[in-house]
Amino acid sequence: MGARNTIYEYGTVAKWLHWIIAFLFLGSYVSVYYLKWFTEKDTPENWTALQLHLSIGITIGAFVLLRIFWRLTNPTPRLEPGSKLEHFAAHTGHFLLYLIMIIAPLTGYLGTGVNAEYFFLFEIPQFADTSLFTSIVQNKMGLTFKQFEEPIDFIHKEVLGEWLVWLLILGHVLAALYHHFIKKDRTLVRMTTGKK
Repeated sequence: MGARNTIYEYGTVAKWLHWIIAFLFLGSYVSVYYLKWFTEKDTPENWTALQLHLSIGITIGAFVLLRIFWRLTNPTPRLEPGSKLEHFAAHTGHFLLYLIMIIAPLTGYLGTGVNAEYFFLFEIPQFADTSLFTSIVQNKMGLTFKQFEEPIDFIHKEVLGEWLVWLLILGHVLAALYHHFIKKDRTLVRMTTGKK
């Protein structure tokens, strides 16, 4: 198995990027649900959970950029045989997953009102403290951070976080299991062991 994709197989780099991002999304959800369900506002535990969520989100953003670069510079393996509807659903699902992988970390960063202490190693300033925010959002759009944050936060938390990401992940997993157990093709194994 090579590092690069072929028209038949995903390479090791694509597989690693896929599974790292999947586990990072899981870690992001664990940290934010821990924050919401098990911590009190303005406590050290709450702050730690928030910072873990922010750190994981930034890491997701970095890995998504790597994944997009890798996808653009490698062939995508051909889809397994199927109907036009199945292929349309696969393309649409993947497009939406990539869109979510871009929008979720971006809206998370733009709508966060605190600096990120990246895994408690160094600080990444919040968007509201950048010259980009001052020149575009404040000066050109005439918005305060609160006015700017409200729709961004709504997209990140209520639309993406509450249901859309879960629906897409569930659809992705169910489609992989359908291909593996019902169609008995190589869709799932191409992203795991690569064995027939």
